[in-house]
Formats: sequence, C-alpha cells, structure tokens
Amino acid sequence: MAEQRGNQTPNTPDVSESALRELKVDELRDKARELDVSGASGMRKDELVHAVAGATQDSHEAGTGGSGDEGGGVRTGPGTSKSLKYSQEITSTDDDPERPGRSLVTTDHDVIRQWAEKRDAAPATVPGTEHDDHLGVLRFDFPGYGGDTLRHVDWDEWFATFDQRRLNFIYQEERSDGSPSNFFRLENPDREDA
Repeated sequence: MAEQRGNQTPNTPDVSESALRELKVDELRDKARELDVSGASGMRKDELVHAVAGATQDSHEAGTGGSGDEGGGVRTGPGTSKSLKYSQEITSTDDDPERPGRSLVTTDHDVIRQWAEKRDAAPATVPGTEHDDHLGVLRFDFPGYGGDTLRHVDWDEWFATFDQRRLNFIYQEERSDGSPSNFFRLENPDREDA
C-alpha cells in the first residue's frame, strides 16, 4: 500500500487535508455541498478545507456507529467558537499534534486525564459556584499555581459535569517552541454568548 503524503485527518486516513488544499475553491465548495456543510459559499479556502475534512470525518463516524461522549467527538452548537473550528481534533491518546503549539480539542476522557496527569494537575471546581448538588466552574489545580481557592473533586464527578454541560476541552500539548503548555479552555458550544 502506498504511503499517503500530508496531514491525515485523525481516524480517517483516507481524508488528506493536504490533498484537499490542492483543490480549487469551487471544487471544495462542491464537496462541501455534497456533505451538507452550511455556509460554504462564504468560506475562504482554509475554512473550506477544514469544514470538508471535518464533515467527511463526521460522515465516517456516522457510518461506523460514531462515538459517545467518551469517544472524543467534538460538540457543536450556536456558541461554537472560531478557535474550535481551527483546532485539531484529538480522539484518542494515540493521536499526536500536527506541530508544536497546535491548538487541540477533545471530549475524550482518557486524553483529558492523561494531559492533566502529565502536569500533576488535579480535577477541581471553584467553591461557591455550585448549582444545587451539581459542581460549579470546572478547573484543574496545577502545583505551584496558587490553587488554594479550588476544591478538588474526583474524576468521575468532573467528567459527569463535563459531559452533562456538553463541554469541549480546547488545549495545547506544547508551545510553539516545544516547551510544555498548561493552556486549556472549556467551551460550551450551546451558549450563544461564547
């Protein structure tokens, strides 16, 4: 089997973003229409490449049963940020960033836990932000970063809240210079003010 060049979209090795970039804008728009990508007519080439690759991956997942909340599938909604659209989706602990400093996104519990544990970060919440018996604002307590005001929680409780709120975990493995990064953000795509 011939080796494929360029960036292969995770879990869909037959979708090459590099090959998509070689297409003309009109060809990309045609592919976007075939995949029911909305708003394709107003997208620039880079946006079209990303949207077509993502829609192709979504259709592959739908054909194979897809993935549940723990499977890494990115959640979208009216508050989906632009940064999410340009982030590389990570669906398993075997996936690697395309390059240092790359913005990544996942909902996969193992990926999130591994990322936090590599940094000795503990799952936590901000006291006083709870709602009834539910956790409030989710955080990680990194050693040496003054997390004295955070309350540690167990992983099951943290992930239950993460999934219930349909959050995405946007993060970096490392900065563009190759040094480790603690950057992360939790995004709720259902909030229109996001």
